[in-house]
This record gives sequence, C-alpha cells and structure tokens, in this order.
Amino acid sequence: MKWFLIFWAGPIVFLGGWYWLSYYDINFGVLMLTRQVHDLTFQLYGEALGMPPEAIPPLVARAIAVDSLIVFALLGFRKRKSIKAWWQARQALNSSPADLASKESLSSAP
Repeated sequence: MKWFLIFWAGPIVFLGGWYWLSYYDINFGVLMLTRQVHDLTFQLYGEALGMPPEAIPPLVARAIAVDSLIVFALLGFRKRKSIKAWWQARQALNSSPADLASKESLSSAP
C-alpha cells in the first residue's frame, strides 16, 4: 500500500509543481518551466481535445480530486478495523457512564 500511495502521489506532486512553477514563470533557467512551454503544452492539449486551453486545468484538478477520493476510500476500506477501533476508543473517552448518570444530567421533573 505504501508503494501504491507513492506512485499515486508522485505524479500529482510532479504535475502540480510543474504547473505552478511554469504558470508563474519561475524557471530557474530550465526551459520546461517557462511560461512559453506552459502555454504551448495547454495549446497542444486543447487542439487535441477540441476545447479551449483554459478549460483543461479545471478538468485536470477535478480528475485529481476524484482519483484522490477513490484512493482514500480504498485506504479507508483496507484500514477499516483499525479506524473503527480508534473511533470506539475515542467515543469511550468522551462519554463515560459516570458522566451520563451524574446529578446534573438527571431530570428534576415530578
């Protein structure tokens, strides 16, 4: 599972880093991080997909969000027993039976 998360997060971090650095033209002398390459990349993708280049980044962000939800759902499903034990331990700490039967919590109605 560790390698699955690494191979999932690695490309997302790489793509996000490239997008952010090239969008703001912080290139450190590297051609791939220039704004011209950024614009050309999205122009090529826009022509290949038949849509305006400005519409592609929100679609990619939405795809990353959906993929992330799927990955975290799989992770939660695999760890469901430990998550359930943690939740029950947390609930046991928050509400002990002595607190529920205290004098303040009892009704004074006739």
